[in-house]
Amino acid sequence: MEEIIAEIKRLKKQTNTLILAHYYMSPEIQVLEKEGGIADHLGDSLALSVAASRSEATNIIFCGVRFMAETAKILNPHSRVFIPDMEAGCSLAESITAADVIQLRKQHPGAPVIAYINTYAETKAECDIICTSRNALAIAASFKEDTLIFVPDVFMGNNLRKSIQEATGKKLILWDGRCEVHEQFRSAEMSLMQAAYPEAELLMHWEVPDATVDSAFKQQKGVLGSTSDIISYVGKSNSKQFILASECDLGAVLKSTYRDREFITPCIRCPHMKRITLQNTLEVLRKLEKGSPISEEIDLDHDLMDRARIPLERMLTFS
Repeated sequence: MEEIIAEIKRLKKQTNTLILAHYYMSPEIQVLEKEGGIADHLGDSLALSVAASRSEATNIIFCGVRFMAETAKILNPHSRVFIPDMEAGCSLAESITAADVIQLRKQHPGAPVIAYINTYAETKAECDIICTSRNALAIAASFKEDTLIFVPDVFMGNNLRKSIQEATGKKLILWDGRCEVHEQFRSAEMSLMQAAYPEAELLMHWEVPDATVDSAFKQQKGVLGSTSDIISYVGKSNSKQFILASECDLGAVLKSTYRDREFITPCIRCPHMKRITLQNTLEVLRKLEKGSPISEEIDLDHDLMDRARIPLERMLTFS
């Protein structure tokens, strides 16, 4: 692994390549270059979108899934953007299409469409604004309309709906999409973990089923929010023990950041994220060095990028 990392670092410099890594990557990919790893930036979808939009690198390799790499390309069309495995998809992004959004608009005329960032470029282009789990509440509150369409995650939508209705009185129309990782956190399994660790606080992502969220927080306190909310909450909490209801390798970030705490992390991994490895990241860099054709490059129609950039840039005003 050290030899691969050393070659990646050499080729990054030679090809003027920036590497972005999501929190759900395998631990060896999450390590920042300044700490001996390969990543220039480690973060959630919002942080990495901002990093992509500000980059002046010739090339960007996105260690994440395809909708994230598409977002980087849309926000930085002057850089070449690559994903080490083009099959790194997303069940949530695949649950809705541009045609579905167009149909929703016809069914609910005048209702603005807020799309979670876990969507493909074609879907983003048909929406009014994009959100991440970190800024969804603020974005929903910013609209003057009383009815909003939120796509595609139905569980995140139901969890947000309670907070939005309480704060603003707005109605959310939802789409029945779900994340294949977070939907596995069911009430029965969570109850067993809570019984085993009664002193632990809960760290739950917005995408966990709302029924699970409701039952879990009746027993213990904690946080329901974005990946960044979870990381921040641990830093402010006095608890020494936490149950994590999110992608398993977020636990690697938590364990390395807060070494004095204990994290109970049911190992539910995103199979799409795990398609990205040090080896296939290195293969992209080797092709760049040789000037070889690279099938892992994100190639989007210019008109599509222009239309999708509008709701993404609106999102960035809330970052």
